[in-house]
Amino acid sequence: MHFHIISLFPESVRRYLDESILGRAQQSGHIKISFYNPIDYITETSSNNLKKRVDDKPYGGGPGMVIKAQPVLAAIAKAVGRKKNVEIIHFAPRAKMFTTNEAKKIVNQYKAKKVKHMVFVCGRYEGIDSRVEKIYKGSRYSIGEYVLTGGELPALVMIDSISRQIPGVLGDPDSLEEERVAAGEYYTRPETLTYKGKKYGVPSVLLSGNHKDIDDWREKH
Repeated sequence: MHFHIISLFPESVRRYLDESILGRAQQSGHIKISFYNPIDYITETSSNNLKKRVDDKPYGGGPGMVIKAQPVLAAIAKAVGRKKNVEIIHFAPRAKMFTTNEAKKIVNQYKAKKVKHMVFVCGRYEGIDSRVEKIYKGSRYSIGEYVLTGGELPALVMIDSISRQIPGVLGDPDSLEEERVAAGEYYTRPETLTYKGKKYGVPSVLLSGNHKDIDDWREKH
């Protein structure tokens, strides 16, 4: 699957995507990630000077600045090109909540060859000129009941969650916690941890070798 990120601050997310599991997934060819900065596509000047800029004052007044439509539209057009099977993602606090089930639906569409490219439009400041979404319609998502300073974090959340559902990304299918009984407590070596004079042990059931008891313990926790 090919993820396309429209962002004024691509370096703020690139490092995360290039590390660990997602970095290996790119190296193995399971996913691909491309960035498009609207600043690189500015052709219009602002309303109050001759300097090319990506934002301007909102019509109707109010605080903050709004990202202009033209550079974002140009960036999206570059990402979409002549590609087929493209899904464009917009973010809004009052949009549909993104969940693991939504990630699975998207991956099922990918497996069915209905979606191969996902374009994430990341806003900043007061937002993006609403005409962008009217021209490039797509799906609207929220990752929680709170407001963030930009769309980069929601894009990262979605890419991370979707990628781990793609066969081969995690390597071991059993790593999908949602597909097995997983506890909210985890322990590894050493069996006894001493910290500031106090000893902390591992629950005895995890040392018992009794898989039924261990599964019951995980279910309980």
